[in-house]
Amino acid sequence: MHNRADAVIIGGGIIGMSVAFYLAKANIGQIVLLEKEPVPGSGATSKAAGGIRAQFMTKVNVEMSMLSEKLFCRFKEDTGYDALFDRVGYMFMLKTDEEVAAFTLAYELQKSLGLNVEMLSPAEIGKVAPHVSLDSVKAATFSRDDGLGDPHEFLSGYDQAARKMGVTIEYDAEVTEIKTSGGKISSVVCSKGEISSPLVINCAGPQAKLIAKMVGAKLKVEPVRRQIVTTGELDFITPDLPMVVDVSSGLYCHKESQGLLMGWADKAVEPSFDISIDPDYTDAILERALELVPQLETAEIANQWAGLYETTPDHHAIIGWEPTVKGLFHVAGFSGHGFMQAPAAGLITAQMIKNEETLIDISALAPSRFGVGRLVEETNVI
Repeated sequence: MHNRADAVIIGGGIIGMSVAFYLAKANIGQIVLLEKEPVPGSGATSKAAGGIRAQFMTKVNVEMSMLSEKLFCRFKEDTGYDALFDRVGYMFMLKTDEEVAAFTLAYELQKSLGLNVEMLSPAEIGKVAPHVSLDSVKAATFSRDDGLGDPHEFLSGYDQAARKMGVTIEYDAEVTEIKTSGGKISSVVCSKGEISSPLVINCAGPQAKLIAKMVGAKLKVEPVRRQIVTTGELDFITPDLPMVVDVSSGLYCHKESQGLLMGWADKAVEPSFDISIDPDYTDAILERALELVPQLETAEIANQWAGLYETTPDHHAIIGWEPTVKGLFHVAGFSGHGFMQAPAAGLITAQMIKNEETLIDISALAPSRFGVGRLVEETNVI
């Protein structure tokens, strides 16, 4: 392992790997990425549902995701490696007047920013997703620009492309200390040794708060458990089935192999690093899934797992310089949309570190926003 670097990235999930790739493309010098897990992509990224969408409620989230979708589409051209962005679309089903009003405003924002999005009637919903119940459904928003991807495929592509450009990637390398001198980052100590560097990029996902704490910084990122269930083979699964979200219940589902993947955010779960499977949580997912897709009555559970969201108070990512220590840059707190915004996060981070003008305005994602109360909440979080 190198004993010095121009930049040290902490965290080898999809965010860290994207940052490594785009920093290497920007030719900033010697880059070392440290990942505490022994196996690539075995942290939070491995638990992700794989959704990719730009249907958000705030301008910065829509623009971040639209940029990512463009980068996902040209992933092989940029990296040299195959990874499929399956543009089957995302559909948000709306059952109350309040939901219709809120998502109509979001639809108008998304359209104004150039997203290919439609408002569907119940009859049109049935044509796009014939497997879902239309009871009480008033309308839906649908974008064919959205879709699905395999997080591991994209992570692997970034990993291999970054290595080819000279990035050193160390697994089983847990960071234990970040040293400072005169209010500036000086080095990083991990289980494999110490690396002198003036720049540390915090891409530690659910552990990002712990990394910040090493230099006395307070990062508003909390780990929160979420669970997912998959079914065995189902005869109504077709290649073009979209991701479907029941906004009222919060249940989401999409095709997975020949079955369905289902997830739901239990708002009662307290922050912790616990990723054990709660049977009651699984039952709550299945109960909501049966209401949305009645044909699941005879389905068998194929798999279930728990993973961690890295959640911020306003459900927006944190991208920017730590105000209390020079040389620490955060790329964390994506609140469940880390995979889908990873390409944009990596590119924007490289632009900021090179002090270039960013492709989109991400001032709303600055770490300092929490201290001055500049919060606009993202409410479309699943």
